[in-house]
Amino acid sequence: MSRLRFLAVAIALSAVACGSGTTTPTAPTTPVSVTDTFAGPLTQNGGQTFQFTTAASGTITATLTTLAPNSTLVVGMALGTFNGNACQIVLTKDNATQSSFLVGQASQSSTYCVRIYDVGNVTDPQTFEVQVNHP
Repeated sequence: MSRLRFLAVAIALSAVACGSGTTTPTAPTTPVSVTDTFAGPLTQNGGQTFQFTTAASGTITATLTTLAPNSTLVVGMALGTFNGNACQIVLTKDNATQSSFLVGQASQSSTYCVRIYDVGNVTDPQTFEVQVNHP
């Protein structure tokens, strides 16, 4: 009789442990990618800095999409973090031409910055456009 009780309890416990409810794992959400476009003039010995805010951590890509009238002119580009007062440069490319890009990593949701500047080659004003793709 005690064997039957033991067997009944074992079956009851195994039935409870093997409940019929299934749990579907939740896939992590991928942050939406955003593209900010910044444009303006670049003059001799000049530079411009632009701020942007990421919604999450992830890859930041800044591309010099337009430089006119001289698309082969060498200028500087930089990516950094914005501290509320200034752009703290993290990555630089002092030999950027049209289509050049910088790739960085946002460690968290925060305000970052991109900068374009003359490295000594601008004699006539240039029109530029920089696109920044980020989370």
